[in-house]
Amino acid sequence: MIENRLDALLEAGFTDRLSEHDRMLLARRALLKSCYEKPSPVLSDSWWYAVPGERYEGLFTALDLHDRFPVTLSEGADVAQLPYRPGAVPVFVTPELDGWRLITGNLEDAVGIDWDDWMSAVERLSAQCGEAQMFFEDTAGGSNIWVVAEQGRIRRRYAREDVPEWVGEPLPWEDLLVDDVHFDAECDEAEPNAGTADATTACRQLSVDPTRIGADTQIRGHGWLALSAPGVGHEDLSGLARS
Repeated sequence: MIENRLDALLEAGFTDRLSEHDRMLLARRALLKSCYEKPSPVLSDSWWYAVPGERYEGLFTALDLHDRFPVTLSEGADVAQLPYRPGAVPVFVTPELDGWRLITGNLEDAVGIDWDDWMSAVERLSAQCGEAQMFFEDTAGGSNIWVVAEQGRIRRRYAREDVPEWVGEPLPWEDLLVDDVHFDAECDEAEPNAGTADATTACRQLSVDPTRIGADTQIRGHGWLALSAPGVGHEDLSGLARS
């Protein structure tokens, strides 16, 4: 499928009335194309979630995503630039990358922009998928956030704007200031969590750094585009299924 066909599909309506046969054809097409695809970085609009690849199916329920459509990594990577029908936006779920699926693109519409929306989403994802992570970076605004949730509860969270905030016990890989060999507890002062890694370092330790996807990344399966609302329109896709 060339790009203008994907654009036309999103502009005309999504796949809520595809037959099971059509879905199988489209999934086969995406898998075949993915076999010859060279993994490349995914630009995430500074905000993404990660869930384990073997339990990713629950994410669609957790984020209330609908009418998913199989795509390759490169087809979904520019999801924020794709057209969409009024009332719903596409969200990209990557193929499995080193054992993880990343969720990115148009999250401000699909999830929300409030703090409670963000935290509720990562908790729901972890409840459905066993574990979930959230990463957010805004270098211009100075915001840096990473969250690890398990079984519906936040295990560890770091958030920094003007004043840093920590929740939960440090994870084994965190390189805290108080653990430095040169730190003297009798003479030096530091917050117990000072030195916590930023989101860029955390995602490399916890799952996948989307900016470092490349030739060494193990990719499995195909990705998905899914809409933030159901029933936004549909067209006959028999021609597309044969492409």
